[in-house]
Amino acid sequence: MPASDRQGLLTIGEVASRTGLAVSAIRYYDDEGLVAARRTPGGKRMFLRSDIRRLSFILIAQQLGFSLEEIRAQLKQLPLERTPNKRDWEKISRGFRAHLDERIGMLERLRDRLDGCIGCGCLSLETCKLYNPGDKASQTGTGPRLVVQTSIGETST
Repeated sequence: MPASDRQGLLTIGEVASRTGLAVSAIRYYDDEGLVAARRTPGGKRMFLRSDIRRLSFILIAQQLGFSLEEIRAQLKQLPLERTPNKRDWEKISRGFRAHLDERIGMLERLRDRLDGCIGCGCLSLETCKLYNPGDKASQTGTGPRLVVQTSIGETST
């Protein structure tokens, strides 16, 4: 058992080994305040075992497309002074659920509509007249309106 483990703290290398993150990424997340390393008198970063969960959450949330700001906002709900419990994680889950449901809806619309039209308003495809008659989508904004909106004139938020 590593000496750091007996003291309840893990070295940055041990945390990297457990999470699969690069040491530089862990340093970055620490510098950004997403985790809070303790410092030895020599300046070496040491982490609580619970930081493995925080870092794993960051990794998963980034893979789902959440920004660091969105992740930071959620992590602020977790206690730094103790290991987060099931209730803490459920609170964060509820916070992300609405965002995930919105993204799932957008992905489903993209899957269902991409082969016919993305709602760009170009009217260059014969089927666009079916999806976007009279270029109504252009009145609601720029870009692929029929993907980001549930229907013409209605947002998915």
